Amino acid sequence: MLEGKAVVGETDMLQTMQEDALDLAAKALDFYDVTDATDIARFIKQEFDRMHGPGWQCVVGRDFGSFVTHCFGCFIYFQVGSLSILLFRGSASFPEPEKNQCGALESLRELRYNESLMFPFL
Repeated sequence: MLEGKAVVGETDMLQTMQEDALDLAAKALDFYDVTDATDIARFIKQEFDRMHGPGWQCVVGRDFGSFVTHCFGCFIYFQVGSLSILLFRGSASFPEPEKNQCGALESLRELRYNESLMFPFL
């Protein structure tokens, strides 16, 4: 089990989502060997998709770099021993947010729409 072993490096998730991520990582490590990084990532991603809607990405490994664009409030990077886990909801542009999800993007979209009415060349 992960209790007391997970170290969160960076996150902008709500506490409840962070707990979901850590709980799912613990379950994945109960089901799979620590060397089965792809299976661990698949399990966490599929469960997060089920719990919080589609679009989640998960990277699991011991040594990797990343540079990702993510939906506001949908990013966590944490370590369990020597295993690192990056979980985020991808965002290449302005995705359709779920209710109460990615509210900052919705405000930005409305602002951009209003600006385009005032300045059609935008």
